[in-house]
Formats: sequence, structure tokens, C-alpha cells
Amino acid sequence: MNNLDALVSIVFRDDDTVIVQGPVTIDNVVKLTEDGIALFDDHPLTVDLAKVTEVDSTIISMLLEWLRATRKNTNSLQFINMPESLKSLIQLYDVVELFPASINQTTSKRAI
Repeated sequence: MNNLDALVSIVFRDDDTVIVQGPVTIDNVVKLTEDGIALFDDHPLTVDLAKVTEVDSTIISMLLEWLRATRKNTNSLQFINMPESLKSLIQLYDVVELFPASINQTTSKRAI
């Protein structure tokens, strides 16, 4: 990853996986939230956070908003590859019960 990758934030979809890349901070969280919701449909999705380079507490609001948006369509959303900094924020804000499987998940999905 070069320095430009660390500054650019995008959300895109690859099959049933939504990939978040770059920093997720107060500077871009509104756009990333909206861009992510635009990718959702009525299929279960996995959000891969392995390429997130920086977070602040606003990422929690983004993920919760994404959960609300998918529940309206009665589909599920799973988070994988959470950075340790995000796991720490989730524990700090005492919302672990909203992300229980995600907190313990450390590796991405594997084809069987």
C-alpha cells in the first residue's frame, strides 16, 4: 500500500462482499455511510474491513447505520477483519453485543 492508498477512502462491492478501504473518520464518514448503503440489496453481505487504515469513533455510527439499513430489507450483514483499533472502540463504547461475532473474527472468509 502506498501513501496515497492510506489517504483515499472508498467503499465498493465484490460479489457478496462490501470492501471498505482507507481511513474512516469524521472527515469522510457521512459519504462512506451513504456509499455503503447504496451497495446493499436483499442478499446477506459481508463487510471486509481489512483495508481500513485509520478509524475514529465515527466508524461505529457508520457500521450501526449499515446494520439498520440492512435490517429494513430483512437481510444480514457480517463484519470481518476488524482492525484492532476498531475492536477497542467497540469495547470502549460498550456496544460489543451489537458486533459479537465480528469482535472474535480475525480472518476473512475462506472458500470451502
